[in-house]
Amino acid sequence: MSRNEGRATTANGIFPDSMSQGGLPAYLQNIARVVVDRSMIDTSIARRVRAKLPHVPWVVLEPGQGLGIARQNEQCLYLKEYKGAFLRFCPGTRFYRCCGYRIIHIGENCPLRCSYCILQAYFQDPVLKVWANQDVLWDELDAAFGRDRSRRFRVGTGEYTDSLVLEPLTGYSRDLIRFLADYENVCLELKSKVVDLSWMDVAKRSDRVLPAWSLNAPEIARTEEVGESATLEQRLQAARTCVENGFRVCLHFDPIIYFDGWQKGYAETVNMIFDYVSPDDIAYMSLGSFRCMPELSEVIERDFPESTFIYNEFIAGMDGKQRLLRSLRVEQFKHLVALLRAHGMGKQLYFCMESDAVWQEVFGYTVKDLGGLSPHLMNRAFARRG
Repeated sequence: MSRNEGRATTANGIFPDSMSQGGLPAYLQNIARVVVDRSMIDTSIARRVRAKLPHVPWVVLEPGQGLGIARQNEQCLYLKEYKGAFLRFCPGTRFYRCCGYRIIHIGENCPLRCSYCILQAYFQDPVLKVWANQDVLWDELDAAFGRDRSRRFRVGTGEYTDSLVLEPLTGYSRDLIRFLADYENVCLELKSKVVDLSWMDVAKRSDRVLPAWSLNAPEIARTEEVGESATLEQRLQAARTCVENGFRVCLHFDPIIYFDGWQKGYAETVNMIFDYVSPDDIAYMSLGSFRCMPELSEVIERDFPESTFIYNEFIAGMDGKQRLLRSLRVEQFKHLVALLRAHGMGKQLYFCMESDAVWQEVFGYTVKDLGGLSPHLMNRAFARRG
């Protein structure tokens, strides 16, 4: 099937039931004010946001003026002139195997309310921040990607925010895909918990964009993803739509959480995956156990008092984060890997931030046997279907 075949009915995207045709998802309907740096008023991002939120008050920040403290329970969107580096390395640690992912930093925070989300510890305010000075972004990316066109990059935007959660307002992913069309050495992953396929019609090459979704056990999705995330079924239906339009997808079990009935719960999700896609449709799939900084546990205790998974048996890892006991992590990993292998999954599977000892115990090999995790995933990202 050609990359454009079938897109006439899908290019405008699939959206959860909570979004009316031509409207905004429920999680964006509570934005109470938009703050914009004076220098960003005439940017394309600002113009799009104003068109989508004409009823919302705007506050313009003059040079040197601070944002101030967000009002309690107020959803605020800040369109900022960003002064930092847009292209970054994944914040891994030398103590565990990192996938070598490069981050295109487009903003911070997320309006979804997942109890386990580490962004709650990274950022001390709930303000949704979008870097609106895209001209600087394009210059930086061109300098990195255009210098040596033989050097490949596996990049994504889903580290400090959800890749698609603000897409109905900003169109950021569409802009990024258009820009990267001239860089065949770059493969872009869009990682999300929502469903928005409005970017699809600008993707000239289906082998250079990897739509990706986080998955979990149904019980965890129901009780811990308490915002307006898409259901597991909606995420997998979106994955199938992408596959039908020539794309491969990525799926991520991260964080894997220990709870009563976890064996049955994760088995249910694994079985559900292959009702929608096949192993050949999946470029790679990560497995990562829940881990957190002490600050995150405090946030969960305060804001999600009914969440009990933080009271499992944790130890301090070599990176300073709390991690489930190795014996419990390995028990869960072995269970999931056995289920996935039974469905035909193989070298698409990898661990996010685990040691060689855990790799060997669960997979029977280490990243050295793959030629290194980063090169292995780079090859997976740039490979064609199969």
